[in-house]
Amino acid sequence: MSAILYYNDSFLREWTTTIVERKEQDQQYFVRLAETAFYPHGGGQPCDTGVINDIAVLDVVKEEEVIWHQVERLPIEDEVDCQLNWERRFDHMQHHTGQHLLSATALQLFDALTLSFHLGQDMVTIDIDRSSFSDAEMTTLEQAVNQRIYNNLAVTSYFVNAEQLAQLPIVKMPKVTEHIRIVEIEGVEYNACGGTHVAQTGQIGIIKLFKAEKQKGSIRLYFKCGARALQDYNDSLDILNTLAVKFNTGRKDILERFGKWEEDQQQLKTELEQLRKANDIHEAKQLSSQIQNQQLTHMFEHKTLPDLQRIAANLMAEQPLTVLLATSSEYKVFLAQNGHPQLKCGAFFKEHLSTFNGKGGGSDLSAQATFTSEADLIAFYTFAEQQLGIMH
Repeated sequence: MSAILYYNDSFLREWTTTIVERKEQDQQYFVRLAETAFYPHGGGQPCDTGVINDIAVLDVVKEEEVIWHQVERLPIEDEVDCQLNWERRFDHMQHHTGQHLLSATALQLFDALTLSFHLGQDMVTIDIDRSSFSDAEMTTLEQAVNQRIYNNLAVTSYFVNAEQLAQLPIVKMPKVTEHIRIVEIEGVEYNACGGTHVAQTGQIGIIKLFKAEKQKGSIRLYFKCGARALQDYNDSLDILNTLAVKFNTGRKDILERFGKWEEDQQQLKTELEQLRKANDIHEAKQLSSQIQNQQLTHMFEHKTLPDLQRIAANLMAEQPLTVLLATSSEYKVFLAQNGHPQLKCGAFFKEHLSTFNGKGGGSDLSAQATFTSEADLIAFYTFAEQQLGIMH
């Protein structure tokens, strides 16, 4: 069993030790160290990474009290220099201690017991035993937990036996019965935990709550601490500053300007829709002169499928008609009929599209299709024109 250095000093970044065992398993390489400060996966906290003799540590796992370090390749030397990825380690320390403080405060203020903890690469969450959690409660919790950060409370860890554990106000009793590690936040809580933590709550920096989300029988709180919270603030500030420049206003006035922009856009959308309807009616009138035997076919250069559908609807509103329209810019065809029950549009497309590398379908009254090339589109359009002529 390795000596675990982070139990006594979570801030240890570099040390020298010896390799006591090497192994290769499933084309992966592992070493066991005499002393290690690399934290393995566990307790909701991801593992540490770093280097051993400049060889990358990819993963750290604990198997039956033995800590194995997965490395890119096996070191040759027995004596090795080890170094943590400190940015990752300190981020985990801030969030793990932050979680303890947040969970304790939620329990004390709202009788909300923490059910689970997840420390992800982006967002961090706890699930609490509540069916709802209001915005006002979120604000109260956030202010209270940050006040405890400002108070810079001491965070200490030590080992106790079962008898000593029974004297402590532990919320959740640990599964182990000996060599029990306690993490204590001064005046706040005692927690059985094997993770890495900061030494003072001030080192958490800040806890920012983002949202409360309902889960099955619980509430999930999303939060970030310290450097992550600062980075999130900076990212959000960049977005706000960009919007302020685009709207030519100050940050505080962005929502007002955006509301005015939405009104303008809605007005433009309404005007555009009116113009589009007028244009569709005009085009339908022009095309009506081409109707022969209650049938119209036409290919456009620059139309969308919704354009074709609207034009067809305008044409068929005046009389029973079969309409075949195509657009060469999108390689699309639209077929519709009213008053010609012998033509089943969907069935017609289903029977013939594959011959022309087309995909689509529809109902008895209308169908649509897309082709992979203009040549396939034209070929199908010509074929459909001929078939519709035969049907009529």
